[in-house]
Parts: sequence; C-alpha cells; structure tokens
Amino acid sequence: VEGMTQKLCGRSRPTHFRGVTTVVAKLFHIVDPDRAFFGEKDHQQLLVIRRMAADLNMKVEVVGVPTVREPDWLAMSSRNVYLDERARAAAVVLSRSLAAAREAYAAGERSAAALTGLVRGMIEAEPLAELDYVEIYGLPDLADVERLDGPALLALAVRFGKTRLIDNTVLG
Repeated sequence: VEGMTQKLCGRSRPTHFRGVTTVVAKLFHIVDPDRAFFGEKDHQQLLVIRRMAADLNMKVEVVGVPTVREPDWLAMSSRNVYLDERARAAAVVLSRSLAAAREAYAAGERSAAALTGLVRGMIEAEPLAELDYVEIYGLPDLADVERLDGPALLALAVRFGKTRLIDNTVLG
C-alpha cells in the first residue's frame, strides 16, 4: 500500500494508514469475513484497505458504501457536531464545489488543474474555510494524473475553525 498512503490525508498523518491497516488486517484474520464494508467518504482509506486485502491474498471482498449526506448535501460526519452555526452553514461549500467540478467534468473539462482550480476557488472564497488540500488522483491506485482519461478521485480536506472535514467525488 506504500504509494497510496503518502498523499491526501496521509501527507499530514504519515503513520496513520500503517495503524489502520494493522488493525484491519488483525480484524480480518480473527473474523475471517466474506465481505467488509467501508464508507466512500474516506475514499483513500477504502482504497488502501482494498489494496491491503488483495496484496495479502485475503479472501474478503472490500465493498465501498456511498457517502450519506445531510439534507443540504454536507457529508455526514461525527465531526459536524463541532461546527458552530456559522461554520456549519459555510461548510456546504464542500459539496457545492464538488458538484461544480462534476458539472464541469460532464461538460467536457478533463484538466486536473482546471478542476482542482475550480474547487479551490470556491472554497477560498468562503472566509471561514481554511483549505488543507484539493487533489485529483487516478483510480483505483491513486496515480498522479494531469488529464482525466479514466476514473479519478477528486478529494478535499478543509478546516472550519478546529474542525477538519473531508469529502470527495469520483469523476468518470
């Protein structure tokens, strides 16, 4: 799983996925499941666990579960309760910016720089948002891409005060 864990959330937490994969591998060995379900909201974690299971020849099918969203399309997260009223209202810029990127992609935009620039511009226009990252990688291996010629993950992390939120969308 090495090249997949040093980007996105792994950049600021370099040992995080080592701990995740160790705990999940132990769990899989103890329980020996046929299937394991992981949320697509943390898409990097889903991909890392899927790769780990394949690399270790585990017989488990790692299934992605779509992100559950609030009525205003903010991704559901236990962290949302830490947002005050103003930050909660501002946080919908995450889902709005991802929707704008999906629309641009549907209209024919394939430049990773243009798509991330669109999202970055919308988030940076929100005074309460502090952008950690907005990046695009090829799927399923999180390969670097300049042009989207196949499925790609557009992922972001943004702080609102002390609360860090993540979200993503798959393009293609």
